[in-house]
Amino acid sequence: QVRLMESGGGFVQAGESLTLSCVFSGSSFSINAAGWYRQPVGSPRDLVATIDRVGKTKYADSVKDRFSISRDDAKNTLYLQMNNLKPEDTAEYYCTGGSFIGTVYYPNVGWGQGTQVTVSS
Repeated sequence: QVRLMESGGGFVQAGESLTLSCVFSGSSFSINAAGWYRQPVGSPRDLVATIDRVGKTKYADSVKDRFSISRDDAKNTLYLQMNNLKPEDTAEYYCTGGSFIGTVYYPNVGWGQGTQVTVSS
């Protein structure tokens, strides 16, 4: 019933920036945590960034100084600002809704169709 739609991916060169968006339809977005995952071809999904119900954020070490997750509850939209992109960031990016148990994020709603990010050197 909850529908997710990622957008904003593309083909960029190393050092450039992209902003990903994810629209949540049919959900109580304002009271849910959310997170971005990415999946390179042939690899499992990795958790990239999370944001909780009150806007606190967490990041994977590999992206901590370059990426920023945010949310606009009025628009039911999740964002991922990606700066200084590197070829290792190349992946299909997915958004999820979920919950925190302690400090651990568990996705409950997902996946959308994903949006492809390709970074060339």
